[in-house]
Amino acid sequence: MPSKPYPEAFRRDAVELVRSSGKTVAQVARELGLNRETLRLWLRRDQADRGERHDLLTTAEQQELVRLRRENAELRTEREILKAAAAFSPRRRPGDPVSVR
Repeated sequence: MPSKPYPEAFRRDAVELVRSSGKTVAQVARELGLNRETLRLWLRRDQADRGERHDLLTTAEQQELVRLRRENAELRTEREILKAAAAFSPRRRPGDPVSVR
């Protein structure tokens, strides 16, 4: 995962400045030397995390989604490997002796 160019503390402080100052996102972004859209996205993420927005996933939900997608991809790969291995293994019938090596 690529590193974020701004520390998390800076992001929180910038969002808090928008919330508490009464200034617009554009004004705060200009004062901090940020792109307006970058700050707007940070504000939207904060609103989702606080439960103020329901149209976005929270940070925790996004992290869980990434984890589940990665796990799903691993399981699919494992299933394909097992399918391929099963195609080459001899078929056993019930009652056949099990050989131990």
